[in-house]
Amino acid sequence: MEMKFLILGLYIIKEGFEYLVRCLNFRHLKKAGTQAPPEFRGRVDEDLIAKTVEYEAEKTRFSFLSGAADNAAAIVFIWGGVLGVYNSWIAGLDLPFAVSGWLFFLLLFYAGELLDAPFSLYHTFRIENRYGFNTMTPGLWVSDLVKSLLINSVVISLLAFAGFGLVRWSPLHWWFWVWGFLFAFGIFMMYISPYVIEPLFNKFAPVEDEILREKIARMAERAGIKVSRVLKVDASRRSRHTNAYFTGIGKTKRIVLYDTLLQGMDHDEILSVLAHEIGHWKKRHLLKMMAVFEAASFAGLWAAGRLVRGDALTRMFGIDAGTIAAKLVVLGLIAGVVSLPLKAAANYLSRRHERQADAESFRLAGGRPMISALVKLSRENLSNLNPHPLYVSIYYSHPPVAERIRDIEAMK
Repeated sequence: MEMKFLILGLYIIKEGFEYLVRCLNFRHLKKAGTQAPPEFRGRVDEDLIAKTVEYEAEKTRFSFLSGAADNAAAIVFIWGGVLGVYNSWIAGLDLPFAVSGWLFFLLLFYAGELLDAPFSLYHTFRIENRYGFNTMTPGLWVSDLVKSLLINSVVISLLAFAGFGLVRWSPLHWWFWVWGFLFAFGIFMMYISPYVIEPLFNKFAPVEDEILREKIARMAERAGIKVSRVLKVDASRRSRHTNAYFTGIGKTKRIVLYDTLLQGMDHDEILSVLAHEIGHWKKRHLLKMMAVFEAASFAGLWAAGRLVRGDALTRMFGIDAGTIAAKLVVLGLIAGVVSLPLKAAANYLSRRHERQADAESFRLAGGRPMISALVKLSRENLSNLNPHPLYVSIYYSHPPVAERIRDIEAMK
């Protein structure tokens, strides 16, 4: 019982720390007022900075509300005894082992989606609407939700039946076989997602501008790689935010540009964004991040394999039926409490990769277009130009834009 409340205390400390960091981030932005960082002076006006502050304030307040709802749900479910009641109900159905585990996690997923839906609606149709970003209709929102539920139901079913089947087959070493299965399944999803899942939500087409395509081919040749698939996606159906990304593996590798980005940038700026993505490609950043993730997964599953052998995890929270599903939920909660340093470490590595990709963009496309593209992306997305350093160190997967511009200027 004492351990149960010790974990509650650690959970509250961790969540409270994250609230504090978000407050520091917003206060840091408000303290700067309408003063742009030196790298943005003359590139943004006071009205835009004021709008950015308002947008950040709205998002911060919303994060407090949604975070408090998540915290309340977690505390009631784990420490309020709901997990024990739910677990006993599933166990009382006397279903086969794998079916019982599958139903446990599938219904839990649906409950989470139900609780999240009102917050998703408010964020999309209130906050994003207010600042001119949302282009999604209610019908499209419902369509996306239904598709996501169906896809996730299939994925959860595959993972649950395979995972619990492996537990039954190898009670002592299941963690190793589950890790191997998840690794293979992740590679499989990376191959099929660009062709099976992503097209369910968006339309992808080759970049139509022939002159731009020729410039892309010449730049790729200078980079020493073959870029066969540079696509545009109809992101404007849902939002006016702009972005670009690199996805896929092997023959499914592709660089995807938002149609909003193509509409708002000239050829040189687009090429600089592409050069950045090519930098990720050349430096094998995706493979490196996969290696780190798989190493962490291996260690986590090894620990899980040892911790779920007894009933200590379920007895700690007064759960009568010591099912492996209930133990995994408790273990997931504990992992969430101690994962903050790991998140910060992963984002540190990601920011390092982004700097390397910026350096490759500078080499291929020059500094001026990349700086211009970063300024446009910041303006169009109302990006926070004055984030708090602590917030950056924990949550930012990219260096702050002002820092990126400063680094590019130094490359000159």
